[in-house]
Amino acid sequence: MKKLQFLALFLLLSGLETSAQVFDASIEKKIDVLLKKMTLKEKIGQMNQLSADDMETNYKVIQQGMAGSVLSITNPEIANKAQKIAVEQTRLGIPLIIGRDVIHGFKTIFPIPLGQAASFNPDLVENAARIAAIEASETGIRWTFAPMIDIARDPRWGRIAESCGEDPYLTSVMGVAMVKGFQGKNLSDPTSIAACAKHFAGYGAAEGGRDYNTTNITERQFRNTYLVPFEEAVKKADLATIMTAFNANDGIPSSGNEFLLKQMLRKEWNFKGFVVSDWASITEMVDHGFCTDNKEAAQKAINAGVDMEMVSGTYVAFVESLLKEKKINIETINDAVRNILRIKFKLGLFENPYVKGNTEAVFYKKEHLETAQKTAEESVVLLKNEAQILPLKNPKTIAVFGPLADAPHDQLGTWVFDGDKNHSVTPLQALKDQYGKNIKILYEPILKYSRDKDSTEFYKARKIAKEADVVLLFVGEESILSGEAHSLSNLNLQGVQSQLLATLAKTKTPIITVVLAGRPLTIEKEVKGSNAVLYAWHPGTMGGPALVNLLFGKANPSAKLPITFPKNVGQIPMYYSHLKTGRPANGSELNVENIPIEASQTSLGNKSYYLDSGNEPLFAFGFGLSYTTFEYGKTTLAKSVLKQDETIEISFSLKNTGNYDGAEVVQLYMRDIAGSIALPVKELKAFKRVELKAGESKNVKVDLKISDLVFYGIDMKKKVEAGKFDLWVGSSSVTGEKVSFEVQ
Repeated sequence: MKKLQFLALFLLLSGLETSAQVFDASIEKKIDVLLKKMTLKEKIGQMNQLSADDMETNYKVIQQGMAGSVLSITNPEIANKAQKIAVEQTRLGIPLIIGRDVIHGFKTIFPIPLGQAASFNPDLVENAARIAAIEASETGIRWTFAPMIDIARDPRWGRIAESCGEDPYLTSVMGVAMVKGFQGKNLSDPTSIAACAKHFAGYGAAEGGRDYNTTNITERQFRNTYLVPFEEAVKKADLATIMTAFNANDGIPSSGNEFLLKQMLRKEWNFKGFVVSDWASITEMVDHGFCTDNKEAAQKAINAGVDMEMVSGTYVAFVESLLKEKKINIETINDAVRNILRIKFKLGLFENPYVKGNTEAVFYKKEHLETAQKTAEESVVLLKNEAQILPLKNPKTIAVFGPLADAPHDQLGTWVFDGDKNHSVTPLQALKDQYGKNIKILYEPILKYSRDKDSTEFYKARKIAKEADVVLLFVGEESILSGEAHSLSNLNLQGVQSQLLATLAKTKTPIITVVLAGRPLTIEKEVKGSNAVLYAWHPGTMGGPALVNLLFGKANPSAKLPITFPKNVGQIPMYYSHLKTGRPANGSELNVENIPIEASQTSLGNKSYYLDSGNEPLFAFGFGLSYTTFEYGKTTLAKSVLKQDETIEISFSLKNTGNYDGAEVVQLYMRDIAGSIALPVKELKAFKRVELKAGESKNVKVDLKISDLVFYGIDMKKKVEAGKFDLWVGSSSVTGEKVSFEVQ
């Protein structure tokens, strides 16, 4: 009987428009029809998300029509069973949306998002997300809680691994690419999954880099920096869903922030998807001291605009009584349900609620692994290459050390619930596979894991290193040391990894250090002690072959840092697009080492810098070496005076002056010299990946719309202000010839 009722409803809805996914108007009509049929309990059920921890209980809740979504079902049989109950055993047969944290791959694991951002290649990033969607959707998952597009400027924060780094423009470009990859060309495609941009908003600015901690971001900072990627994802990628953040900003938790969720997201951006809370973030508003109890938390979350509650159950418990007490109104409930149903219709769940589950044919496909390897190759940043020791040139014996040389689990990185370490190809394995017959490979991990403090086998490392032509040392951090709730106050290499490097350096055998980590680490002394350094992040399933190809020159490094690397923790926060103080340092200041004894108080000058570490980072945003070299010609502008509706045309020559084919990520930075508010010293506004053969030259053109120079000024209005601007084109945030132009 229930099945017949569902079919009747489906036919009624389908009759409103034969092409269900083509016109939004047709979906709105379907929502109207369905909403009028729904009881209050059925509406509340759509706003409730369950966790898959206890599916036997969940089946009963679903049958009662009290669940709109289930989190973390990964078995297609279980997914179909849950969906069958929702579709065929409830009064209205509304399908579930099954969600999962598919962050940087499902089975085929790609580099962590911070590593992907280092590629500066949005096409590759979009392909990675598309593959993740194809694999995940085969199990019934049609919704992912990604991308995380928080601006992150504090590497102590463990979740920086999930981010695209410190820059609003780069994060926007990569975020849009990820959303497009997950969602595909049409959400109704069975291989498409709804994206969920998180965390809305400001979570990446957690005080002290400590997870879940408070933030204090002004409205202007929100608009000019932290909200930029979210707005771009909504307007340029038709983002399906958004997740509220755990943090309270200026005392207001995000799940109860009407200004963010209603004023900005709904009214200003016209967002038509739905908002979901983060895990139990609604009840956590009680812990924040923002609500007296769970009932008030439900009230504030609903009134703020949180459409669906993740797992904490306050909507189910209190919505009816809150309505009777007139603390919420039915229109608010109806709007929330509309938003949820809209995405379910767009996903085509009413037409195709079930999944085939042909996982063996989809997981770890050859082309998926090839893309994962290419993404890893383009994510690894070459930080040092003394005397061009890389690529390796016919070594006869290689010594391989370190806890990350053969760590199939840890190379996958954080937020990998579904990846299988048995499919990981480690650097050691790839090295043996590709060169084991022709090169003598001497392997001893010496340290069992990154936190290992046992140095008793250092003697063995010294002995082996002396026998080798070159040392490959794989250090970094285990995957458990980054990610959610994994903040650190010390970013040095863990355990005795640094001491191992220092021991090896005494042998005089050249050392190539490869760092696998989920964040920037403070590695100044390790860089000095190494002949070459590759920063590989956590590179995913195919990290090993990618690294070996880079080490031997089958691939040429092209990645650039998506985040500034500080010399030490005391410099944090350190990011390139900072504001200029009234007393900026110029780099010639004295430091602790050369201050005269009994120097007078003002003898050092009055400038803004650290006496002991200066203002310069270890490595700047956008930095990254190649095996070849690139020469930039003079930057010319088609016009030096422009109106606000014009486009500035920038051109220059770029020559590969080295001996290897390579790709250069050209970066364009801009500075508004004087505005109604103080503005950053530089801001990334465009980048372009240019492929060049050895000795080849190209004339490169980059166009920048003057309208892209908008910001929220002193009047909190978004506009371009007339005035003078500086512009740089170069290989990083600290290079390039300055040219100037004027906007009238």
